[in-house]
Amino acid sequence: MEKVAWKVDGITCANCALSIDKALTGAGMKQVAVNVITGDVTFETVDTNGAVTAARSRVESLGYKVSDEQEIAAQQSKAPDASEASLSISKYLKRFFICLPFTLVLMLHMVPGLHLHWLVNPWVQFCLALPVYLVGMEFFGVSAWKSIRSGIPNMNVLIALGSTAAFAYSTYGLFTAEPELYLFFETAASIITIVFFGNWMEDVSVARTQREIKKLTKKQVVMAKMIAYDGDHNEHIFPLENTQLKVGDLVLINTGEQVPMDCKILWGDADVNEAIITGESIPVTKTKGDLLIGGSVLANGTVKALVSAVGKDTVMNSIVELVQRAQTEKPPVQKLADRISGVFIPAVLAIALLTFVGSLTVAHLGVGESLKRAVAVLVIACPCAMGLATPAAIAVGLGRAAKKGILYTDVSRMELFRTIRQMVFDKTGTLTTGKFSIAAFESSLPEAQFKSLVYSLEKFSNHPIAKSIADAWKTKDVVIWKQIAEVKGLGMQAEDRQGNQYSLGSYRVHSSLHEGEHNLYLTRNGEVMGWIDIADELRPEAKDVMAFCRAHGIRTILLSGDTETKCRQVANELGIDEVHAGQKPDEKLQRIEALAAAAPTVMVGDGINDAPALAKATISVSLAQASQLAIQSASVVLTSGGLKGLPLAMQLGKYTYGTIKSNLFWAFIYNIIAIPFAAFGYLHPTFSALIMGGSDVVLAANSLFLGVRKIKV
Repeated sequence: MEKVAWKVDGITCANCALSIDKALTGAGMKQVAVNVITGDVTFETVDTNGAVTAARSRVESLGYKVSDEQEIAAQQSKAPDASEASLSISKYLKRFFICLPFTLVLMLHMVPGLHLHWLVNPWVQFCLALPVYLVGMEFFGVSAWKSIRSGIPNMNVLIALGSTAAFAYSTYGLFTAEPELYLFFETAASIITIVFFGNWMEDVSVARTQREIKKLTKKQVVMAKMIAYDGDHNEHIFPLENTQLKVGDLVLINTGEQVPMDCKILWGDADVNEAIITGESIPVTKTKGDLLIGGSVLANGTVKALVSAVGKDTVMNSIVELVQRAQTEKPPVQKLADRISGVFIPAVLAIALLTFVGSLTVAHLGVGESLKRAVAVLVIACPCAMGLATPAAIAVGLGRAAKKGILYTDVSRMELFRTIRQMVFDKTGTLTTGKFSIAAFESSLPEAQFKSLVYSLEKFSNHPIAKSIADAWKTKDVVIWKQIAEVKGLGMQAEDRQGNQYSLGSYRVHSSLHEGEHNLYLTRNGEVMGWIDIADELRPEAKDVMAFCRAHGIRTILLSGDTETKCRQVANELGIDEVHAGQKPDEKLQRIEALAAAAPTVMVGDGINDAPALAKATISVSLAQASQLAIQSASVVLTSGGLKGLPLAMQLGKYTYGTIKSNLFWAFIYNIIAIPFAAFGYLHPTFSALIMGGSDVVLAANSLFLGVRKIKV
C-alpha cells in the first residue's frame, strides 16, 4: 500500500470532510483521514491504472483545490513564511471588502432619523444587492451545488438557500403593485457579507491553534560548514545549505551554530541545547559516537560530525509526522458529532421548510414574515461549530504538548487519562537513569589484577552494566583469552591460554551463592575470586511523579525483571504501592493484561524491551530519546527521555478532553437554542448571520484558552 498525503483547500466544515472522505472511499482509497482544521488529507492505496489521479479529479470536481507533496514543497519554497491567515485574505477578506460598500449603503435606510428617499427605491436596492449576490453565489452557490452533487450537503447550502430566497422574493416584488412589501435585498446582502467576514475570523482563529505545531514543522534552511579533503589529505571547509547535505557528508559545527541535519559525532565534544525537540533548555553533553539531532544548537564546544540522516529520515521529521498523524485521528467522543453532522443539513432544511409552512398556515403570517423566519433558520444553523469542536481542541493540545517535549501518537487515548486508576513502571531506564556505576567491590586478588580480569571479560559484552564497568576500569593491561563467550543468564565465560576457566556474572555462576547479596561475581576454576555491586541512580524527578500519583489517587506498581531485593529497595525509596520483580517479557505481558482488565492502567517503559506490555496497557508511555521515536507501541512519547513530562502529559490529556466536551456542549446548545428562536421570529436573518459567524470564533477562542490556561500537575 502506498501512503498519500494531500493539502486540500476549501474545507469549511465537518460536512466538507465527510464529502472528501466519501469521494476517496468511493474511489477505492483506504484509511482515509481528513483534518478539518489544517486541510491535511491522508489515505492509503495501491496506485494501479492512475487510481490516485482519478481520486484527485473526483475531489477537485467537488470544488476543492488539491495539492500533493511535491506541490506543497514547491509552495513552501516560494513563500516559506506565508501563514494561513494571510492566505485566507485572498479567499474571504477580499470578497468581504467587495461586498461591504454595497451592503453598508443598503443598510442606511434602516438608520433611525436618516431619510434617504432615493434608497427606498426598489430598483436602486436591486442594483446595490445584485453585485453582492453574484459574488456570494460565485463562492457559496458553486460550493453548495457541488456538495449536493456529492450527496453530502455542506454548510454553504444553507447560506446559498437563505440569501437566494431573500433575493428571489425581493426580485419578484419588483414586478408587483406594492414592491415595498417584498423588499429583503438588505437581508440577502448582509447575510453574504457577514458570513464572508465570519469565515475570515474563523480562519484567523483556527490558524492560531496551529502556532506551536507550525514552529515545529517549519523547515529552516541553515548554512552548514562542510569538510572535504583533497588528494594530499588537506582539509577544506566551505559553506553549503543544509538542504544540499547527503548521508555520509562530514560537517564542522561550532559553538552557537545549529546542527544542520542529524549527525554522529566523530571528533570533539559539546554541550547541546535540544529544546527544539525535548522542551528542555538545559544543555546535554555529547561526545564521540553520540547522535546530534538536526535543529538543536551547540551551546558550547566544537565537533566534527558525519551526516547520518537527511530529509524525511531525520528525527525532526519523525516528530512532525507523529504530530500530523495524531491530528488526523478522531477520539471516540467525536463520533457522535460526525453522525450528527452527516444529517444536520437535511434536518435544518426540513426545519426551515416546516417553519415557512407553519408560519403561513398555523400562525397565519404573511409570506414575507414567514420567509424571513425560514431564512433566519437557514442562516443561524451552524454545523461548522460541531465540526471544529474536536480538531480545534486537539490541535491546541498537541501544540502545547509538543512544545514541552510530549508527543501523543494515539489521540484516541487522550480522553482515557481521566479514567486512569493505576500506573505501572519499569525500573531500569524508567525510574532509574540507566547509567550504572560501581558502588563497591572486593577481591582476594590484587586490585589491579582483579580490575584487569573484569575489564578483559566485560569489554566483549554489549550489556549496559558491562559497558559501564568496562568504561570505568579500562586498562591497557588486558588478558588474551583462548576463547570467550557470553552465556545468557550466566554472563561472561572464558578460558585463558593456561587453561583456567573464568566466569563473571550473577549469583548463578556458583551454587554456593545466593540471590541479593551482590550483583556480580568473578570465579576462577569454580572458586569465587571477588564481587562487584552496581548502583543505578534514581531519576531525580521520580519522587515528584510518585507524589503526583498519590495526590490523584493513582495506585503505583513496579514491574521489573530485576531481583526482588533491588526492586524493593527502589519501591521503598519512592513509596511505590506494589512490586512484581523477576518478570520476563511474557510475564510482564500477562501481568499488564490482568491489571488493565481490572482497571484502566498506564504502562511506563523504555519502549523497546517493554513493547509487548506497552501494547496491552490502556495507555502506554515510552521514555525514549528522540532518536528512538520509531517505537510505535506507545500512546505517548516523552522526547526529553525523563519522567518529568509524565504528569503534564496526563493532565493535558484530561484538559484537552474537557475542552472537547465543552466545545461540543456549546456547539450543540447553540443550535438547540438558536434554531427555535429563529423559527419563532425572535431573530432577524441579518442578526442570525452575525451570531452564526461568531459561534465558530467562540469555539476557537475556547480551544485557544487550552494553550495558555494553568495546568495543575
